[in-house]
Amino acid sequence: MTINRILLTGAGGNLGRELRRHLKGRFAHIRLADIVEMAPAKPGEEIVQCNMADRDGVMALAEGVDAVIHLGGQPVEADWDTIINSNILGCIHMFEAAHQAGADRVLFASSNHAIGFHHRTTRIDDKCEPRPDTRYGLSKAFCEDLGRLYAFKHGLKSFHMRIGSCFPEPVDARMLSTWLSYGDFCRLVDVGLQSDYLHEIVYGVSDNPQSFWDNGNATRLGYKPLDTAEDYRQQVAGIISPNAVAEALQGGGFPADEFTFKLAKIP
Repeated sequence: MTINRILLTGAGGNLGRELRRHLKGRFAHIRLADIVEMAPAKPGEEIVQCNMADRDGVMALAEGVDAVIHLGGQPVEADWDTIINSNILGCIHMFEAAHQAGADRVLFASSNHAIGFHHRTTRIDDKCEPRPDTRYGLSKAFCEDLGRLYAFKHGLKSFHMRIGSCFPEPVDARMLSTWLSYGDFCRLVDVGLQSDYLHEIVYGVSDNPQSFWDNGNATRLGYKPLDTAEDYRQQVAGIISPNAVAEALQGGGFPADEFTFKLAKIP
């Protein structure tokens, strides 16, 4: 299917705004959705305010689109009600809406927090077991499996990007392993829009030699990151957490939050 019409959820957030600029003028129509107000629509754009927990609203969002880039939802840890309504129900609504609309694919903003309880000393790839480190991380792991269900049952292509730390530049030593530049984020989205696949998990990470993750699956699909956290090593290498859990596990501060188990017992 030729992709002409795109729905971008979470378009009012930091990554959504970056992607909006990147996609502008490249497709016949881009529908921009978020619960917050956004900058006015430009030629080829449509602005829709929508709560992802609103099933009917989400169903209407997907009408007539060829591809969905789903960045919408609660972006950090929160209470169960918030996570369930925003991230789990919202994602269910989005995949069902894309399926009902006959869309070709869904690109989903997953997170490294779906696998955050893996040790930093263990290099993992897209085939590793999920180890969510928070309620937020659990919602991302759930949506990866949700995408697998819709891919295998309905043929709806799903591309799950386990985003590391996407900021203008790294701010601490952990990000020497997890940093994803805005430019490389946009390049990864391009791969998700252009490649042929059914269901894939890739890591949203730049070309960082110290990365926790083997991102060969993204490379196989055509991802070629151009940025590296190594350019910032001198500025951030000494900035570490005083928390032993945060320093031992890939999820950093997320698994450390509310942590009551013994670190040494995590396999």
